[in-house]
Amino acid sequence: MRSKIFLYLFIFSLLFILYQFMNGKKAQESYDAKIENMNKKIAHKDVQIDSLISTNMDMTYFSLDTNEDAMSYFEEQGYNAIKLANTISDQIIGQNKAGADNPIIPYAGMEGNMSINKVRLLNHKWIIADFTDGTYWGELFISYEVNEDDTVDFEVEKSFLYPKN
Repeated sequence: MRSKIFLYLFIFSLLFILYQFMNGKKAQESYDAKIENMNKKIAHKDVQIDSLISTNMDMTYFSLDTNEDAMSYFEEQGYNAIKLANTISDQIIGQNKAGADNPIIPYAGMEGNMSINKVRLLNHKWIIADFTDGTYWGELFISYEVNEDDTVDFEVEKSFLYPKN
């Protein structure tokens, strides 16, 4: 009788171990599949990130922040290039006045006052700016010169007002 109990206990233990082994194997396969899926997603995201980095580098190619020659030009003049760039942007946007057009913009506002929205310093001599009156919009190509008395002279080289559709 005792030997039968031990035989049943042994068979039950063997079945339990077999069940645990199969369950563990399925769990391992499931985890491996999830890991492989996550690795594929990570690889795809890495490709997307690389593409975005490349796009960002292309977009910032014409920018004072990434133009070492223009930065060194200002530094040789004794200016902090980043601080000067912020000052120039603030001067241009600061000319936006409530109730009046920005004097840099060569167009009169038709639906409101013409104001400069965005300014990008391309290098130590040129600026691109975006302007609008709320309905009409356009862009400016501005050349600038920093004078010895730390004032900045702006000259609009080209401007374009987009036609309203």
